[in-house]
Amino acid sequence: MASAYESIAQGLQEAIELNQGGKVAARTHRPEPVNVAEIRKNLGMTQMEFASKFCISVATLRHWERGDRIPHGPALALLHVVSKEPQAVLRALG
Repeated sequence: MASAYESIAQGLQEAIELNQGGKVAARTHRPEPVNVAEIRKNLGMTQMEFASKFCISVATLRHWERGDRIPHGPALALLHVVSKEPQAVLRALG
């Protein structure tokens, strides 16, 4: 078994290679970007309603819609689910 150091070093090297466009043995998943304004409009919600329902600050929502920032991590995952199953998310958030 590799030492903790060797395991961390290998992971770091794979991350560097992946970031530089190389291929690594590890499986990766990068969700596609989303059009936040389109998702919101398809739901027929104002910015205030959408932000409130999905626990997003209005300022952040506006930045996403303008393209100043892009959602990533858990926010991006949430938006993908909202775009496909909005009622399920609304039920879950109560």
